[in-house]
Amino acid sequence: MRYNSLTAEEERVILQKGTERPFTGEYLNNKQSGTYVCKRCDTPLYRSSDKFDSHCGWPSFDDEIEGAVKRIPDRDGLRTEIVCSNCDAHLGHVFLNEGFTLKQTRHCVNSVSLKFIPDKQSLQTSYFASGCFWGTEYFFMKAPGVIETNVGFMGGHVENPTYEQVCQKNTGHLETTEVVYDPEKTDYEQLVKLFFETHDFTQTNGQGPDIGPQYLSCIFYSSPLEKEIAEKYIQILFEKGYKVATMLRPASVFWKAEDYHQQYYEHKNAQPYCHKYTKIF
Repeated sequence: MRYNSLTAEEERVILQKGTERPFTGEYLNNKQSGTYVCKRCDTPLYRSSDKFDSHCGWPSFDDEIEGAVKRIPDRDGLRTEIVCSNCDAHLGHVFLNEGFTLKQTRHCVNSVSLKFIPDKQSLQTSYFASGCFWGTEYFFMKAPGVIETNVGFMGGHVENPTYEQVCQKNTGHLETTEVVYDPEKTDYEQLVKLFFETHDFTQTNGQGPDIGPQYLSCIFYSSPLEKEIAEKYIQILFEKGYKVATMLRPASVFWKAEDYHQQYYEHKNAQPYCHKYTKIF
């Protein structure tokens, strides 16, 4: 089974059963509606509706998603450890009969063991094409506030195209990245700036060594406001002396690419060959 890569601190807590310092966790005071999933394997663990403030210094829940959390006698012989039932990632400890809620249960969980997915209705989705979608996605998936990314195709005349069909350069599609983000943590302007700062938007025949109509630079806007923001930054770039080749087109059907294209560079543990970050704004 493939697991998400972890930082040194995440490994210390999740794999070596460590504990993050109290009152420092990212999700201690999070009150958004959504689902908390395992940082290591993305298994849904807790619902926001079961979260409560125990004033203990760590996120607390009085219930788990059924079957998601496993209880194990702690090696200290006094407490009960809780781990992800799917991958055994260390979450924290569970305590009973403390009187915090009617369920008399407190899952005391390290924020570093979790990833929070806000409810879909609070998220927004945008679409960008800047050459090979592997490289485009690489930078967007690492951006603050971005919840999810997918790569695929947009703008063509063939339904549900395959990668091989698009590579024949006659379907009209552009390799496109779908970016799902939390508007409370970032905004469309930040995404547009990142788009321009991670590819050569002056190139007219592709991107870097990737030549062809499927590799052209384009922002697919989903609303008049998105179009207005994109036009604003194109004008700023013109005023800076750039000859912007980026197209603006209304978003249409997004066809997701085959699974092996998704998060390609993360799975390969590699760096993009035709995209790089250059500070402009």
